[in-house]
Amino acid sequence: MSPLFLNLQAMLYLQSLSLTQFRNCAFRELHFDQKITAITGPNGAGKTNLLDAIYYLCFTRSYFSGSDASQVMHGSAGFRLGGKFLLEGHTTDITLILRENGKKELARNGVSYEKFSLHIGSFPCVMVAPDDVELITGGSEIRRRYLDTLFCQLDADYLQQLIVYNKVLQQRNSYLKQCARLQARDHSLLDILNGQLAAAGTVLYAKRRDYFPALQQKILHFYQSIAGKQEELSLMYESQLQQCSFEELLEQRIEKDYLLQRSTGGIHRDDLALKLKEEPFKTTASQGQRKSLLFALKLAEAQTLKEHKGFAPILLLDDVFEKLDAHRMHNLLAYICDQLDAQVFLTDTHKERILRSFEQLGVTVQLLELP
Repeated sequence: MSPLFLNLQAMLYLQSLSLTQFRNCAFRELHFDQKITAITGPNGAGKTNLLDAIYYLCFTRSYFSGSDASQVMHGSAGFRLGGKFLLEGHTTDITLILRENGKKELARNGVSYEKFSLHIGSFPCVMVAPDDVELITGGSEIRRRYLDTLFCQLDADYLQQLIVYNKVLQQRNSYLKQCARLQARDHSLLDILNGQLAAAGTVLYAKRRDYFPALQQKILHFYQSIAGKQEELSLMYESQLQQCSFEELLEQRIEKDYLLQRSTGGIHRDDLALKLKEEPFKTTASQGQRKSLLFALKLAEAQTLKEHKGFAPILLLDDVFEKLDAHRMHNLLAYICDQLDAQVFLTDTHKERILRSFEQLGVTVQLLELP
């Protein structure tokens, strides 16, 4: 074990990573001995694939869209990922395997998980990727996913309630489509589904409402720090349940639901309202302001995890140097190195740019160059 890890046993660190038949990688094994690992190389070399492999081991799925099967190296029948994590002085081996038959297996120190959900939150992780600007400019489902990804790592009950809610929501939508197809309604079945949906949804709403104020303060703080000046940013949690109970909401919208053949009311319609000087942020903010808010959201996520877990999450930064100007980039890296105290993996096409940036901060970097 390297001196770095001996000195920081109370923290979370990935010591080694192995990939077999994953994306463009037939086999690769890597060892990490610094808190900051910079992965450089030309586009298409596989830099992002390494970050996604780490994310897979933390979340049991890819950060990016696509099925597990689409992550298999062309011409192969499955893949295997392995990681050795150090947490609170103990090493833990995590392996994730996609078999030829499409079955996915996850094991901790050789013992398979019965439910993958039991793994979520054990090794917290935050990813920043090029398309994440959709958090600012995209639809509400992307911002809900941001909240869910964070809160599921904080709260095992939140994750279980979300699994139940999504399952019942799918069943209710299928029932509504069936009613339209058969021109018949089964009110007793709908009552059961409504009760199950409202029970899980009410719990999720309460947890989102309670967790959000502290997260909101962090986002505003990080935004001003990265931007380097005071700006009139506001963000609010919006939910239909702020006006009535879940049961009342379902009752009010029942005819509309039958007509549209989908559930139009519930916490699956929640959103974050982002505004700059009282105007919608995505239509008034500059590119620099959008990027500052994106990183503020991600740093607030990381800081929240650190406060709840007692250690910082692993931070994965994909192509971040292309997103921010030099001033904002310096502010971001200074916070990550001086205060967050997280293990960081970041990618860039320019080796000299990464080395120069961390040299200015007096930080040692492990450099991994891909051909």
